[in-house]
Amino acid sequence: MAEKIAPTKISEEEFAKLCGGIFEDREIIWKHNPIGTREEILLWMLVSVLVSYLSLEEVETPCFNGRPDAQTYHDAVLFILNGRKEPDFDEKVHLQELTAE
Repeated sequence: MAEKIAPTKISEEEFAKLCGGIFEDREIIWKHNPIGTREEILLWMLVSVLVSYLSLEEVETPCFNGRPDAQTYHDAVLFILNGRKEPDFDEKVHLQELTAE
């Protein structure tokens, strides 16, 4: 039987840096991803970065039905972070800052 590997964890400092970096580059990100709202695009980028940063397996990666919106991507971030925050922190503050206009 294969040994189960513990999930990769992320600290609040690391999460804040990822969100801050995406926020700093938002104009470029929006320019190169013109489909969707600005909030959707930034949250989509965060989901993608987290999947890579945390080395998620395909079965750990959120799946989307239909046309995802900002709430879908927001929920996907929460799903990804569930059980991966060390120590536990409130990601909502960073998500609000990321999507602030």
